[in-house]
Amino acid sequence: MDNFEPVMRDTLKHKGMRKKLMDVLRQKGIEDERVLEAMMQVPRHLFFFDTAFLHLAYEDKAFPIGSGQTISQPFTVAFQTSLLMTKKREKILEIGTGSGYQTAVLSTLGVKVFTIERQQVLHDKSKVLLEEMGYKARCFYGDGYAGRPAFAPFDKILVTCGAPYVPDALKEQLKVGGRIVIPVGEANANQRMITIDKVSETEFKEQEHGDFRFVPMLEKTDTAE
Repeated sequence: MDNFEPVMRDTLKHKGMRKKLMDVLRQKGIEDERVLEAMMQVPRHLFFFDTAFLHLAYEDKAFPIGSGQTISQPFTVAFQTSLLMTKKREKILEIGTGSGYQTAVLSTLGVKVFTIERQQVLHDKSKVLLEEMGYKARCFYGDGYAGRPAFAPFDKILVTCGAPYVPDALKEQLKVGGRIVIPVGEANANQRMITIDKVSETEFKEQEHGDFRFVPMLEKTDTAE
């Protein structure tokens, strides 16, 4: 894990930069004030594992965090979280922990987060960071395609990487009345942001919400647990 040690500093300057970022997100069309308030509370700069980009933490851009992954663009985080329409105390499954930033935003909204990361190094770093910062998410190293059946069913499922298709396991682990938010499309291309509402055990309603670009959802592994 390269002796990763999170640095816990969140200054008035950082908070001022976050406020400006939230104003930018409002201008770009984000209207869910609950989501914006949660993002205002989460210090995004602490989730940058590559300190070379630290001074850019409050620009509305994605940045590398190692292992071929990125910390998502704030607009994308706000957009996906708004689509998820969370309610307090809901059980949320997140596929793709990454740096843990999206996980922290969800936790701040008062939900119970179960999050899966396929990259061992990122899993280890984000788990340490989230614990150090006091977020109570359950972090797992494993196969996102398989979900987490032991803790199913989930009220909502959020996928933060580009999936070539919607895994059946995720649909099965969703409660009736629940929702999946997932970007679907081929790697190295734009994906369609899709919401999938589970109407009954066999009926699902899909809706598209525009094009986005994510790092690909990694293929299955026999070593993850």
